[in-house]
Amino acid sequence: MLNHSIKTGVCFGLTSGVITTLGLMVGLNSGTHSKPAVLGGILTIAVADAFSDALGIHIAEESENTHTHWEVWQSTIATFLSKFFLALTFAVPVLLLDLPTAVIVSVVYGLSVLGALSYYLAREQGDIPARVVSEHLGIALLVIVATHTVGQWIGAHFG
Repeated sequence: MLNHSIKTGVCFGLTSGVITTLGLMVGLNSGTHSKPAVLGGILTIAVADAFSDALGIHIAEESENTHTHWEVWQSTIATFLSKFFLALTFAVPVLLLDLPTAVIVSVVYGLSVLGALSYYLAREQGDIPARVVSEHLGIALLVIVATHTVGQWIGAHFG
């Protein structure tokens, strides 16, 4: 079992990794239909957003003034590593498949990761898994639809 600090970082990193990477992929795909743009976006998210999220968790944990210095750093490192490596996994379908198929595979993969994490957390907390999973997947689907729409609008007006 993971300690609280590592669990916080991993849960945040995985959730952010799915939502941010899928949003970026769907938006860039619908706006550019460019494999290099989508791949570049994934790599950028893996590095820049993993550092950003890690610093965000670091500062948030410090602001609670209840964690030791080491606990804050455990959350920071766990956030970075989970976000970085999960985001990189989304590059695999883009490298191996045509872009439309890669985006669909990535959406299914990302929603599966988020669904599994949500199910695990619900069970661990004694909550109703179907409620928690549907809530989290609903938010993810909202992000996917919104970024697809924004990408189409940008492609139509600037592409």
